[in-house]
Amino acid sequence: VVLVQIPMYNEREVYKLSIGAACALEWPSDRVVIQVLDDSTDPAVKDLVEIECQRWKGKGVNIKYEVRGNRKGYKAGALKEGLKHDYVQECEFIAMFDADFQPESDFLLRTVPFLVHNPDIALVQTRWKFVNSDECLLTRFQEMSLDYHFKFEQEAGSIVYSFFGFNGTAGVWRISAIDDAGGWKDRTTVEDMDLAVRTALKGWKFVYVGAVKVS
Repeated sequence: VVLVQIPMYNEREVYKLSIGAACALEWPSDRVVIQVLDDSTDPAVKDLVEIECQRWKGKGVNIKYEVRGNRKGYKAGALKEGLKHDYVQECEFIAMFDADFQPESDFLLRTVPFLVHNPDIALVQTRWKFVNSDECLLTRFQEMSLDYHFKFEQEAGSIVYSFFGFNGTAGVWRISAIDDAGGWKDRTTVEDMDLAVRTALKGWKFVYVGAVKVS
């Protein structure tokens, strides 16, 4: 069973795209849970996100709209709270996407098998891409920088079975590995790297799959 987590904070421009992409993922309907973690402070945005979740729920999608009473720990805090719900106990893997990422429908089919067939693997990290890199010079510079990061740092680390960091989105985690490492910590603003380091120190392995790209 796969949990798909989407942390959000006042994402008026992209909430429909990210929720729609998550709900379109190809996976048995009884083995996937979409979890929208809404930390929005704008009541109007919260209403829009909740309505969108209800719309997909009406289509038969197993989607959960979750809010909390405070924003303690920011993203790390939201992800940590998201794991406390009873229905998560049935899940073995978590696919994580920031609200501005829209995976292709076959994302789970191309990533989860690495975890299913390799019990020593904690994380499958995929590559980022930019939909408007040919339209915006700033985005093009960002893409060039991240292309180097993914192609040389992440891929090189994966090929030689060495450590590489989690990029915070477009990855799939084994929940038991997160628990083994002590869970999410809000002691730093780089909670993704913090979790990756603690998980690696526990002896877990990571895999980078550059052929799968998420924008």
